[in-house]
Amino acid sequence: MMDKGLLIVISGPSGAGKGTIYNSILERMPSIHTSVSVTTRQPRKKEREGVEYYFRTIEQYEQMLKNDELLETAEVFGNFYGTPKKHVMDVVDKGEDIMLEIDVCGARQIKDKFPECVTIFIMPPSFELLESRLRGRASDSEESIVRRLFEARRELAECENFDYIIFNGVLDESIQKAVGIILSERSKVFRNKQKLNKLLFGSCKE
Repeated sequence: MMDKGLLIVISGPSGAGKGTIYNSILERMPSIHTSVSVTTRQPRKKEREGVEYYFRTIEQYEQMLKNDELLETAEVFGNFYGTPKKHVMDVVDKGEDIMLEIDVCGARQIKDKFPECVTIFIMPPSFELLESRLRGRASDSEESIVRRLFEARRELAECENFDYIIFNGVLDESIQKAVGIILSERSKVFRNKQKLNKLLFGSCKE
């Protein structure tokens, strides 16, 4: 038996900068694996099967749920999104790390199923700044912005359920904090019991 890898979950409200931090972590820590989500929405132009998403029908998605093939699931604007379970568990069981960027609801589902996962909440330094960031997105309508702001208030209230919180004011500092959290978690004693047993006793024991 070997020590399991980390399952890292990056979450937070829309506009908090979680996607930017997620991508920056991957640039600095390229050994971390990623996961491709499943969705029931139609592919957009230039989106490729198995790259941006795995595209499935409602019936196929429901069957995956019934077979317990998804770590988490969420409905967003009439479409379903989920994280395939097998790939994530295969990576972790090999002793390697994998990171997900998902919404707060999905993060809660994963934490309930796998308490040992590492959850990081990306928090805007102020709600006013969050609103400013959302309004700076030229592609979003006023209706969409209002809906996202309403949802953000609900999500912000759940930050206490996460292992870590990062106030994303200065981006470089936020990225450094996230990388530091991952490095610290890798070094926790309970995550390295098999290595320790091999060193101390010459063989891996539970």
